[in-house]
This record gives sequence, structure tokens and C-alpha cells, in this order.
Amino acid sequence: MTSGADHPLDVRAHNESAWDKQVDWENPWTIPVTTEPVERARRGDWEIVLAPTKPVPRTWFGDLPGLEVLGLASGGGQQGPILAAAGARVTILDNSQKQLRQDATVVDRDGLHIRTVHGSMTDLSAFADESFDLVVNPVSVVFVHDVRRVWHEVARVLRPGGALIAGFGSPAKFIFDALTYEREGRLELKHFLPYSEAELFTEEEHRKLAEEGEALVFSHTLETLIGGQLDAGLTLCGFYEDGYGNEDLLSRHMPTFIATRAVKAL
Repeated sequence: MTSGADHPLDVRAHNESAWDKQVDWENPWTIPVTTEPVERARRGDWEIVLAPTKPVPRTWFGDLPGLEVLGLASGGGQQGPILAAAGARVTILDNSQKQLRQDATVVDRDGLHIRTVHGSMTDLSAFADESFDLVVNPVSVVFVHDVRRVWHEVARVLRPGGALIAGFGSPAKFIFDALTYEREGRLELKHFLPYSEAELFTEEEHRKLAEEGEALVFSHTLETLIGGQLDAGLTLCGFYEDGYGNEDLLSRHMPTFIATRAVKAL
């Protein structure tokens, strides 16, 4: 892939480094769960989020104990430990080694069993066909260019009747200028969709993002985010919207995140 400056850009390496830095800087999505929710999960009292605030409906998981679960781009020691404590057989794949170490920290602390795999969500070749009953993908496809490839890989590794539970940002988030919002607190229309920082930004802007530990992001469209799941052979069975409420200007006007549940045919 090339940027607007027509120079080679390794998006995966850039984003891996960015998330490693975010762990060092204690981004909220990199801080592992404490022992208390792990112990509650062992007693059957548990929940996780995919998008910012709303817990995923328990009915979306089915009978969790014993299920083979893949936490896709789900490092950070948050979803994986809860699902493992609730009885699932959990594998976590993430592009950031430091995010995976957060899961390993909880495993060691609380005596859990979680397999961690370093890799990209666009390449699940480490896993055989029909390896998992459930794939849990918190908001992360924003960090890859080809979301359709993610959905096809998920469909391949899911067993018949297995489900993908995914969260992602609304494409509308990306039509506004981020700098105007940060500096002036107002929404200014600027970008066309799909939005790609790999393509729009210059080499110098990419270097600045890398120094600041900011990942490159991609907006995608509803056609690829939802239609792409259908094209991969999955059937949409659940849907809800989420947001930050009054904490975020755009969220005051519209839901800014989406969560879906899609099932692979028997």
C-alpha cells in the first residue's frame, strides 16, 4: 500500500508499534481486568463489551462453558480472561505483543488457561478450518484496510453453527475533521468515505503519528462492514448500536458504534 506521498507503508508494523506504546501509556483499552470480575465470572456472573458501553447480550454467546473461542484482535486482558473464567477455551490473537502480555499477566495472576497468538486479523492461517465455535471481535477492524478479508477468514475458522460477535465504528464518524474537533470542539464536514489515513496522510504525517503512538485507521462502509459478513457466508442474527453518550459531541447526535452477531450456516 502507498500513501498520498506515494511511499511504501507497512500498516501492520505501524499499528503494532502504536498499540505497544498505548500499553506503555495505559490506554483504557490496554488495562487488564482485576481479579474481582474474574472471580465473579467463575461463579457465572459476567459480561463483556465490544463497543464503548453496552454489555453484549448474554443470549449472543449461547452455552459458553467448553466452547472454543477466538478473541480476534482482542488483546489487553479484558474480554479473554472473563470468557476463560466463565468456562470457555480461549485463544487470543492480536497484532501487539504487549497487548498479549496483558492477557498473560491475568493468566498468571488468576490461574486461567488462555492461548495467545501474535498475528494479524487479516491472516488466520495459524488456525485450521472450523477451529472455533465463537469469534469475539471488539472494535478493531478500523485498523485494517481490507475488512472483507477479515470476515472471510473468520468464516473459514468458524465451525458450522458458530457465531461471530463483532463491534465497529459507524462510518459516519470519519466524515468530520478530527483536528477541528480536538482544537475547537465543533464538527466540521471534511472527508469522503471510505476514509484511509494510509492514503490521505503524507510520509511526514505518518512519522508524526508513529512518534505519538497513534494507529492508522480506516473507515470502511456499511456495505463492507455488514454486507461483507453476509458475503462471507454468515447470517446476521443480532444488532445493536452504542456510543459514548454526552461524553462525546457526535455521540450526542447519533450512535457512533455498531455491534453485530452473525452465524455460519450448519
